[in-house]
Amino acid sequence: MGIGRTLILLGAVLIVIGALISLLPRLPLPIGKLPGDLTFRGKNWVVYVPLGTSLLLSVVLTLIFWLLARR
Repeated sequence: MGIGRTLILLGAVLIVIGALISLLPRLPLPIGKLPGDLTFRGKNWVVYVPLGTSLLLSVVLTLIFWLLARR
């Protein structure tokens, strides 16, 4: 695969990611509020640890890349 095709593919992937990022807040998905996402609140601080969201994202991306590698 040449550098031109690689850049076109990378650009297409970035467009899809950008579209998803801009559309995700409008969708009724609980991304960021899944079971396993931890929030610790103090008097003047908040620590958010998205373990459930990270696990879900990891599984989805693993499946996508596995399917692409088989092709």
